[in-house]
Amino acid sequence: MKAVVLTTLGGPENLQIQEVDTPSPRPGEVRVKLLASALNRRDYWITKGQYPDIQLPCIAGSDGAGVIDMVGQGVDAYKIGQEVVIYPARSWGENQDSYGPDFRVLGMPDQGTFAEYICVPNNDVLPKPSYLSWEQAAAVPLAGLTAWRAVVTQANVKPGDKVLITGAGSGVSTFAILWSVSLGADVYVSTSSKTKLEAAIALGAIAGENYKEPDCYKKLKQLSGGFNAVIDSAGGNALNNILDTLLPAGRFVFFGSTLGNPDKGLPLAKLFFRHIRIQGTTMGSNAEFKAMLHFLSENKIIPVIDRVLPLDQAAEAHRLMENFGHTGKIVLKIDSSNNVEKTP
Repeated sequence: MKAVVLTTLGGPENLQIQEVDTPSPRPGEVRVKLLASALNRRDYWITKGQYPDIQLPCIAGSDGAGVIDMVGQGVDAYKIGQEVVIYPARSWGENQDSYGPDFRVLGMPDQGTFAEYICVPNNDVLPKPSYLSWEQAAAVPLAGLTAWRAVVTQANVKPGDKVLITGAGSGVSTFAILWSVSLGADVYVSTSSKTKLEAAIALGAIAGENYKEPDCYKKLKQLSGGFNAVIDSAGGNALNNILDTLLPAGRFVFFGSTLGNPDKGLPLAKLFFRHIRIQGTTMGSNAEFKAMLHFLSENKIIPVIDRVLPLDQAAEAHRLMENFGHTGKIVLKIDSSNNVEKTP
């Protein structure tokens, strides 16, 4: 089969299309003929060598959708031909509060979805929502699930809540907007450009500000009156300004720290007198994945795709992530097509 293989660190230019052995399902597994997969920032950081415990060579990729074409021992043959979306991790464990010691995200060290076929545990595939295209379905798993756990499980966003989502435009933040709006919350955003702000408002956000401006979060607090929840992935020196936007009993939920730690410490007295909760989160369990796909289907939510590229342009797809210029997900179409589609 064809696969995107990384053999040397240093950047996306080291990704190569190679012929590798087509896997066969082990007992309890299914083999999925992949029709689309999608990128996450994790995939880019792996190519740069800026991710823990990298093992080479690897076939990365956590998001995928396709058709089951073979089953292993113990799996009913009726599953052959089913259209599925793949859970983007392995071995969450039984505890819904946090993952267990064997948890890992799909793709490095396990084979990922940047390939024509992949074998996964039978319980790690769920039916593809019928109204979605293959590209749209593949765009959902990791970013959608990370946002779902942040918004629903950790922030407990409810109808009427006021929610601030920082860094609007990324795959996860875009899903956070979609989930929050569909839950009936009033959504505000911070972002880096007018184009990304317009895209967020088109998804249902009320207003936003450019986080490059020094008074960004002061203006957002004035606009909104304060927030019940903040969903953040950056951290950095804006953190205390963001915390100041929270109402009493507000929840600050973060799933990344792209800007590192703040130079100044946290205002602890202000936080405990206002009953502010700070909650770290990442990814999500199989049960949350199932609940997310049900919510997606019930509300007929359409994932945001920036562009679709063929599998043999995987290196170019990774390079598009370097400058944070995209909005939504970058998707790889796994067939012989050489067409490039730019989604409006």
